[in-house]
Amino acid sequence: MTIAVYPGSFDPIHEGHLDVIKRARQIFDEVVVGVLDNTAKACLFSAEERATLVRQSLGPDSDVQVRHFSGLAVEFAVSQRATVIVRGLRAVSDLDSEFQMALMNRRLEPRVHTVFLTTSFANVYLSSSLIKDVCAHGGGIRGLVPAVVEDALNRRLGRPHQSPAAEEAS
Repeated sequence: MTIAVYPGSFDPIHEGHLDVIKRARQIFDEVVVGVLDNTAKACLFSAEERATLVRQSLGPDSDVQVRHFSGLAVEFAVSQRATVIVRGLRAVSDLDSEFQMALMNRRLEPRVHTVFLTTSFANVYLSSSLIKDVCAHGGGIRGLVPAVVEDALNRRLGRPHQSPAAEEAS
């Protein structure tokens, strides 16, 4: 049985992340999403809130496990009995830092392998920071994040709930 972890901040989770999770689940026997609790990074949502948003975004029928962790992703992988770390790639520019991280993880734990999954073309431009910035400035994010995430972002950023017609006009 092959267990894979997909670690990240997920602040917030978006359709690109969900695409990677869905495809990872098609490849591996078990997938654990690891929500990083990094106190050095200023996140909009706490690790617990982000883990809840991931669970809600996956839906009640999902067999993907969601846990939050702190420290190194490779140590989290070992704690989950995973032999694979899944990383999503949007563009070639992601590859440099991801490749460095994969090599360091291999040095720290040679039994854990990194697998890169490219996101779909529809989601290649998405990033959590871009979504937060667009939302904070009144732009529409419908279709880029699950509805539960859109609602949570609007509440956290003090934006009123927008109707679909108002969203499309922005």
